[in-house]
Amino acid sequence: MSRQSTVDTAELLRELRIDRDGRPTRKRRRLVLGLIALVIVAAAVWVAWSRFSVPTVRTVAARAATPAGGPASVLDASGYVTARRQATVSAKITGKVTEVLIEEGMRVAEGAVLARLDDTEAKAQLALTRAQLAAARSQDGEIRAQLQQAERDYARSQELFNRQLVPEQAMDASRAQRDTLRAKLASNQEAIRVATESVTVAQVQLDNTVIRAPFSGVVVAKSAQPGEMISPISAGGGFTRTGIGTIVDMDSLEFQVDVNESYINRVTEGQPVEATLNAYPDWKIPGSVIAIIPTADRSKATVKVRIAIKVKDARIVPDMGVRVAFLGAATAPTRAPVAAGVLVPADAVRGDGTVFVYADGRVARRTVTPGQTVGTEREILKGLRAGERVVVAPPASLKDGAAVRVADK
Repeated sequence: MSRQSTVDTAELLRELRIDRDGRPTRKRRRLVLGLIALVIVAAAVWVAWSRFSVPTVRTVAARAATPAGGPASVLDASGYVTARRQATVSAKITGKVTEVLIEEGMRVAEGAVLARLDDTEAKAQLALTRAQLAAARSQDGEIRAQLQQAERDYARSQELFNRQLVPEQAMDASRAQRDTLRAKLASNQEAIRVATESVTVAQVQLDNTVIRAPFSGVVVAKSAQPGEMISPISAGGGFTRTGIGTIVDMDSLEFQVDVNESYINRVTEGQPVEATLNAYPDWKIPGSVIAIIPTADRSKATVKVRIAIKVKDARIVPDMGVRVAFLGAATAPTRAPVAAGVLVPADAVRGDGTVFVYADGRVARRTVTPGQTVGTEREILKGLRAGERVVVAPPASLKDGAAVRVADK
């Protein structure tokens, strides 16, 4: 073995020797730092590679197929479900709430009690007016009895005066007493009438402490709690409520959509429509145009259209988003009828009869039953619902459950 080889071997053994004093050598320290830096760089490279390795895809929503020969959509518009009969119920008087009998979602009938106010003062006022009426009626009996006696006294005075047995002064006194009691009776009758009206007013005030439903409907908001003050008008502060709750007549629901004024000529009164709620994209709701509101929104360049709902359903609630297709005349079929299903871009269907469905940042491979090709679209008979998003032209390397990014439209 050469001398140089012997020196190299000794040098390596010296570097590998354990330092009994616990003090690492400078070379070993550099080696450890280098290894740490290498690990950090490798981790960064792996993270970057993982991020950029996520494929980018383009997706579209599957849409419901329209049978050929049926009414075609001449215009689409979006809007909301609205209620024509809706009321925030309040009290006619200002008072403190003692009881609230409603909750959100509760169905109430017309005239049902919704809440009660403090009626202590109203009951006391009613009791006072009833006492005043009773007093007036008791005076009526006394005055009538006095009047009857005065009438008899006057009749006797008249007879004696005719026989010239009493002076004319006695005759005049009897007449004056009779006329006074007649006037007093008339005044008391008026007092009785006033007291009766006061009782009626007091009874109305007492009834106003009970808040009732103006029509049948569903409670959609509860606005007051026991102990709060309520007033039919705003008190200008945050301590007085102006309503007990809001009731909606679900039978008065309709759709209201905004139609671009450039296409309003395609809409006519009574025109059939097909509506789709955003919450239920597979449910087609038939309807018809009620009226076109004869005014335009200058800022949005739209005209509001009211649409009647022909199907009553508990799933339809106020303020839901809706998309409406205004239907025209039926068109003659130019191709084979499309079965009930959905349409997707033709290149979204792979050769093995599968599609990739996108949801929550990942794709799922799904087997479907393809139908005929309609232009640039492919009919899907089974396995896919309207509204689900499919990957257009999926790459061959795309796997089931893979994470993907959706390309910006």
